Amino acid sequence: MSQTSAVSTHSLKLLGVDHLEFYVGNAKQASFFYRNAFGFECTGYSGPETGVRDRASYLLEQGQIRLVLTSSLQPDSPIAEHVRTHGDGVKAIALAVEDPESSELGTEFPIYGDTVHRLVRPGSLMAEFAPVSVAGSTSAGLRAIDHVVGNVGWGEMNRWVKFYEDVLGFNMYQHFDDKDISTEYSALMSKVVANGNGRVKFPLNEPAEGRKRSQIEEFLDFYGGPGVQHIAMMTGDIVDSVSRLESNGVEFLRVPSTYYQDLESRIGRIDEPLEQLAKLGILVDRDDEGYMLQIFTKPVGDRPTLFFEIIQRKGSRSFGKGNFKALFEAMEREQAIRGNL
Repeated sequence: MSQTSAVSTHSLKLLGVDHLEFYVGNAKQASFFYRNAFGFECTGYSGPETGVRDRASYLLEQGQIRLVLTSSLQPDSPIAEHVRTHGDGVKAIALAVEDPESSELGTEFPIYGDTVHRLVRPGSLMAEFAPVSVAGSTSAGLRAIDHVVGNVGWGEMNRWVKFYEDVLGFNMYQHFDDKDISTEYSALMSKVVANGNGRVKFPLNEPAEGRKRSQIEEFLDFYGGPGVQHIAMMTGDIVDSVSRLESNGVEFLRVPSTYYQDLESRIGRIDEPLEQLAKLGILVDRDDEGYMLQIFTKPVGDRPTLFFEIIQRKGSRSFGKGNFKALFEAMEREQAIRGNL
């Protein structure tokens, strides 16, 4: 479905992100990683044993989060080409539609890069899979997808903001310019779009001029164009979740210990013990409605592209503006190690 022909989708009521489909080089091995590193359970399988001849897919679940990991069984398929170009990455962001009779159900349309949106009926995904139950490590307590972040090319952000406004009826939720998100060396700009009930939020990033290459430029170079940069997964106890993930071998970005020296004077009173936050590297920010805690993994593949955010909200609906400088300096340190700054 083309973007211009999707004009009727703006009237849809969206319940949230139903699932994300990853195209990966080896879905069986990727499933093992997400089960044992992030605590997902494999609940469904589709492949030759179920009558599907061209691909193998594994459905993983934790809380309300559903990931589909798909790899090609043929060397010349679109799935294989996607992996050759981008490495392991998100192909589809499926949105759950509230109206079960909507004529738009089943629609798939392109967004930035090779990424697509799908409009699906809640609960319809399991029909595509044979049920299985394969656990990995203990659940990390991850509950839902909070937001999905896309990186786009130079000068492309406003085009895609307009697309979300015109096609899906989204509104501008928050806006950050290069003064908000900059370090000594690099900068970026970001606009967040959200649907009417705020259940679906997509920050969109584009590079901005700086002395050296930004993290967005590094992503675009190694991903081979625009795509999903990171997925924020919500938890009700970030200290417990991050402790479990770290014990499973998940690697997180770290900020200097000086970040925590004046944290309470900047943020105010918080419920979590400061020493635990400092030990784990969890960041805190506050807005007029409360505070939030967040931490970011290192890239989960060899290419410095896709990573995850673990987030806990205590009233705040923001994205951690007060942490931008410390976070992006941490990212730049990793870029420098890779020789990409």
